[in-house]
Amino acid sequence: MRRTSASLVAGALVAALAWASGPSTPAVALDPSVGAADLTQDINQILSDSRLTIARAGVVVKSARTGEELYATDAGKLLIPASNTKLFTSAAAAETLGLDYRFPTTVLSTGRKAGSLLTGDLVLRGTGDPTMLAEDYDALAAEVAEAGVKVVTGKLVADDTWFDSQRLGNDWAWDDETAYYAAPISALTASPDRDYDAGSVIVSVAADGDEVKVSTTPETDYLKIVNRATVGAETDVLIERQHGTRTVVITGTVADPYQEWVAVDDPTAYVSSLFRKSLARHGVKVLGPTTSGAAPSGAKELARHESMTLGELLVPFMKLSNNIHAEILTKAMGRKVSDQGTWSAGLKVSTDFARANGVTVINMRDGSGLSRRDGFSPGSIVQLLSAVRAKPWFSTWYESLPIAGNPDRFTGGTLRSRMRGTPAENNVHAKTGSLTGVTSLSGYVTSADGEPLIFSIMLNQYLSGSPKDIEDKIAVRLAQFSRSAAAGDAAGLRTATAGATGDLECSWLKPAPC
Repeated sequence: MRRTSASLVAGALVAALAWASGPSTPAVALDPSVGAADLTQDINQILSDSRLTIARAGVVVKSARTGEELYATDAGKLLIPASNTKLFTSAAAAETLGLDYRFPTTVLSTGRKAGSLLTGDLVLRGTGDPTMLAEDYDALAAEVAEAGVKVVTGKLVADDTWFDSQRLGNDWAWDDETAYYAAPISALTASPDRDYDAGSVIVSVAADGDEVKVSTTPETDYLKIVNRATVGAETDVLIERQHGTRTVVITGTVADPYQEWVAVDDPTAYVSSLFRKSLARHGVKVLGPTTSGAAPSGAKELARHESMTLGELLVPFMKLSNNIHAEILTKAMGRKVSDQGTWSAGLKVSTDFARANGVTVINMRDGSGLSRRDGFSPGSIVQLLSAVRAKPWFSTWYESLPIAGNPDRFTGGTLRSRMRGTPAENNVHAKTGSLTGVTSLSGYVTSADGEPLIFSIMLNQYLSGSPKDIEDKIAVRLAQFSRSAAAGDAAGLRTATAGATGDLECSWLKPAPC
């Protein structure tokens, strides 16, 4: 992709043709050249796949250089975007918070210090940092000890009031409540790994003689483990937290080591337990109980940790399609713009940003795309992708998108196993999206002529057989596009594309298979 900050505006005729086409109308080649006509024919052929017979499909392709719409079918149809929603959330966050934005986590004291005695409460205050690890809370506890505090006469107070108390999205599926990719959102949270899967714990099992041993990362007794698993000839084990509880039940048989990422029920309570144990490990005794509430004004700072910048966080967020990052950033935007760390306030920031950049068809219910009530049109996604090319933060944001066929997890991301050995490899920069019966792919590709193209592919309501390979075929065809020549044998575009995965984002399956 050749980066440029030039603002691109489609001509009036192009826009009129694009938005005049109603649902299910045939696509029209808007460029009279042989290459554009063949492009339309080939994409139509790809979309004739039998898996899409009863499905809904919307596809838009636009030249970033000229603003021409080279292909459009159902450009204005409202479709479920899945994780393509993150394109809007991440762009709004870059614009609103800035690439230098950091999440501070602080420890405050509310009383007076006399020698090693703190007469008052110790407050742990968070602002949503999704990159906090157990070791970071331990480092904060060490700072408290280094400040000379040995005994706290009051309580340990967890201040998560930077965000509201709504933990789960309004429309999230009930059966996702225990899944790490739908973990509860809190201003105080912790991640078990450097994928920064905030709000979850890794539960591991391994055969040890005739017993199954269980461990957690990080080490914690916050979860109540009920181990009913037995050693067997093969590993066929289920690790599942019971809904609305801290209880994790393990059943089945274990031969080889296995691990599962499990969402905690209450991130604030979980973090409080981690921090309290770290304080004790560093010789700081808190006499009172653990409670929650807002730090009083005038509380003095004892320790501080700041996250990586938003510009750096965009990489694990977008490459690995991290839902929790999206929701935390949504609430952070609401807090900054209207002093309300809520979904409604944050979603207003995202939708206002989108509309200010020409997006017309949009319905945002969350920041990640977990909600099936999220709705965008492929034309609106292409409009956003066009508009942000003029932003000063575009190059950082662009590089955070998954890159087709690049095997490095933090480069290729959710596209690292797709389109390998094709002209799209290391060319397509695009955001994936997937729910059951929903898949989408939207982003940028450079044509065979070196022309930058913008595209959005949204496929909804297919019943069986993931059509991600259809997305790949279209993306590869765009990489082959030439205004002066046909791509060659169009039938070859219908062959299987290696690496296309199933219904869920491959990064949502732990350990990630893609």
